[in-house]
This record gives sequence, structure tokens and C-alpha cells, in this order.
Amino acid sequence: MDAVSISVQQGECVALIGESGSGKTTLLRCFNRLVVPDDGRIVIDGRDAMELDPISLRRQVGYVPQDGGLLPHWRVGRNVELVPRLRGIPDRTTLADRALMLVGLEPALFRVRWPGELSGGQRQRVAVARALAAEPRVILLDEPFGALDAITRADLQSAFADIRRELHTSALLVTHDLNEAFLLADRVVILREGRVEQAAKPDELRRAPATEYVLRLLQRARMIPA
Repeated sequence: MDAVSISVQQGECVALIGESGSGKTTLLRCFNRLVVPDDGRIVIDGRDAMELDPISLRRQVGYVPQDGGLLPHWRVGRNVELVPRLRGIPDRTTLADRALMLVGLEPALFRVRWPGELSGGQRQRVAVARALAAEPRVILLDEPFGALDAITRADLQSAFADIRRELHTSALLVTHDLNEAFLLADRVVILREGRVEQAAKPDELRRAPATEYVLRLLQRARMIPA
């Protein structure tokens, strides 16, 4: 990364978009210290992330990796309870059931199932529920809908938008899909080779692309006429 500076306000969703190798996932993982930057600072709720215990930090920040990351030898209920259990939250079953309901899965039906018994869309819903169960103020999502079919993807995008509005959770979303970024994010950060080409609201990006690269990207995605 090269002098990248972004901010995410409380309740805001910011999308990171760019070609493969642009630095999206690297930047995302700096926020929960899965990647330690060589320079610069990551500040969460006014505190330098490097001053925080990395394990504690990861339990405070929701995280949805691209493949969901469910533990295959744990049933759905235990997967969703993972972070509340690690944090010693006593009412973890209630929190897990609420999170399952938020993502559109009936707890009584899905709590006892194994991840291998679920469809791809259901597994991703469980992964989102696990990230939300401990009611984090911030959630990180690394292309969480990228491997799904178009119908399932649209359903999950809609569910995520509804959840974020209800919980007022801040979100940092990595995606390669500009249409998805415009649909879900309040602001979009376009990265290229580790640099920020432009960071703006979707309407501003459409109205005033800052660079030739951003212009071409919008045209290729048919967000503006060629």
C-alpha cells in the first residue's frame, strides 16, 4: 500500500474496489491485524490498533472471509456462538439465534445442521450471522457474495443492506463488483496498485470521475455511458 488513507464513520458502509492485486484484502486485514502494516496507523474508536491485543481486537470486530470460514465439524449453532463464547458472553444462544433470524435462517431449523448440509448461500448467511452474533460495532467483509449464483447473491445483498440499517453497524466491504459497491456502500474507495484513485459517494463517482482509470472502470461496468 502507498500512503492510503481512508475512514469509516459509525453506521457507514465503505466499499473497497479494484483489480486483483490492488490491495483491497491487504487493507481490509490491517483493521483486525491479520496483516500488520509496515508504516502508518490503524485507529479504531480512537485507539491505535497496534496498541490493542490482536486476539481481543479480532473478537471485537466482525469478519466474514470470502469462503465463509465455517468450522465443518461444528454445527451451525455452535459456529454462530463462537465469538460470544470466546468473549464469555453468558446469553450466547440467544445472541446466535437472533443473528440467524437477522440473516433469514430459522434457528429451530438450522441450529442443529452441519455446514456441509447447507447450500452455498446458506453457508454465507451463517458466516454473516457468526460475524454479527456478538453485536460488533464494525464488520469486515472480504468478497462475501462473490462465489454465489446471481439470484442467491441478490438475496444476500438485500439481506445485508437490511441488517446494516437495523443494527447501524459500520462495515468495510471488499468487492470486485462495482455494481455491488454502488448498491451497498455509502462511499466507494477505488484502489489501483496500492493507491487510492478516488474515494467518493456513488453519485459523485458517476458525476465526476477523478482520473482516467476511474472513468474507464465506470464505463466497463456500464455505470456511465462509454
